[in-house]
Amino acid sequence: MRRLTYFIACSIDGFIGDASGDGSAMMPFVREEFLGFLKSEYPETVPVQGRNALGFPDAENQRFDTVVQGRRSYQLALDAGITSPYGHLREIVASRTLTESPHPNVELIAEDPVARIRELKAEDRGLGIWLCGGSRLAGELLDEIDELVIKAYPVVYGVGMPMFGSGLGTIEFSLEGVRTFENGSLVRTYRRKR
Repeated sequence: MRRLTYFIACSIDGFIGDASGDGSAMMPFVREEFLGFLKSEYPETVPVQGRNALGFPDAENQRFDTVVQGRRSYQLALDAGITSPYGHLREIVASRTLTESPHPNVELIAEDPVARIRELKAEDRGLGIWLCGGSRLAGELLDEIDELVIKAYPVVYGVGMPMFGSGLGTIEFSLEGVRTFENGSLVRTYRRKR
């Protein structure tokens, strides 16, 4: 069975963006050392335009072949005129407002994202599923998340969009590893306790 990994950037205080969902205050911490880590360990998590600009457009996917994201996360690409930001992956967007996909590579799911994730996890494929973003979507899918990879940047928002939407129960994860970077950023990996 394939794993669902919530690979997400957040502030020290656990927010993936400010109150409007904007996470740009974390971007100055994505520097050469960290980009090298992404390029070697998680190249598929870099959007197509970033892969082209950073010189690894054809990098082989290491961990994921499918990306799932919420509507607000996907909107960031749409606002930039990009309809398939992760064209090197199968793209799935959970949205109750988009009625027609703006790109043939983007599958929309309007109802029951849990059922769709369970179908994806049951597929006979070699790589995993990346939950890219969406606080509310992450909250809805918490029972399906097998792994957390949290890129924590040394910035505090105080208030903002939490990593998980409201209405959660207690789910335990075990720490599998921590990677530190010179700029104070951390990447923590957790596995769900079953």
